[in-house]
Amino acid sequence: DVFAHDRRLVNDELAKLRYEASIRPGFQESFGAMFPAPRQRWVDALASPEAAIRALPHSTLVIHGRDDQVIPMSTSLTLAQWIPDAQLHLFGRCGHWTQIEHTERFVRLVGDFLAEADAAASAAA
Repeated sequence: DVFAHDRRLVNDELAKLRYEASIRPGFQESFGAMFPAPRQRWVDALASPEAAIRALPHSTLVIHGRDDQVIPMSTSLTLAQWIPDAQLHLFGRCGHWTQIEHTERFVRLVGDFLAEADAAASAAA
């Protein structure tokens, strides 16, 4: 219920698909191996220090659903402020699944961003 802004996207078929994926042999073991106990220590290890984020030299695209209930919008706003060459795009009427709730616009946005980066790299070479 918290992943999508449009609840029509969350149906019995999707719930069944995600559940079946989670009970496949080896899935729980694989997931557990990524984050062994104590789990929070491994999650914390994935986080980058603020200084490292502020030092990112690359053009960065930050995408966020304005109605995301999983990750607060303030997180993406902070990243956009910290990264010198960041672009922030907020999808309205969108939860955590920007790539699902706004597929065509998401693909176009990411495609354009990557094409511009490729063109800039080619021009610099």
